[in-house]
Amino acid sequence: MFRICTLAICGLCLAGCASTGAVPRPFPVPGGGHVPERQAPDSIAGPVDGYAVAGTALDLRGVPYRNGGSDPSGFDCSGFVWYVFAQHGLAMPRTVTEQYRIGDEVDPQSLEAGDLVFFRTEGRSVSHVGMSIGGDEFVHAPNSRGEVRVERLGSSYWRPRFAGARRVR
Repeated sequence: MFRICTLAICGLCLAGCASTGAVPRPFPVPGGGHVPERQAPDSIAGPVDGYAVAGTALDLRGVPYRNGGSDPSGFDCSGFVWYVFAQHGLAMPRTVTEQYRIGDEVDPQSLEAGDLVFFRTEGRSVSHVGMSIGGDEFVHAPNSRGEVRVERLGSSYWRPRFAGARRVR
């Protein structure tokens, strides 16, 4: 009888944990990196400290661009954003289009660290994402000829391609 009660209590505890909607931190892997589990939710879960998230993004400067990449061996733009938020235990959608649909729209004059900035680099649809680090600067994984780096929103290249910003807190 004791064994049955113990199993029932353990089962209830586990069911309670699984139903919270909490997103666990990614597990460490050899070499100090993390490989977060891929998820594509409709929105993130939990509060976001924009400065902490932006700090994590800045720590990844110099990582090479890799099409489809979502870990420190190489990032594409949305994989970069997805990975950075995962390091803070937050589930993000994986594609630029999905990321553009979450959070709240932000006036470009009111950008804060951790806000997502979106661009139209290929036609009329949103095709690139980066993360504001405050002021006129953002960090992103640009393209196959680049690496994670900081650039200015007001530059002659990015300003005309700016499509909007989202706050995901």
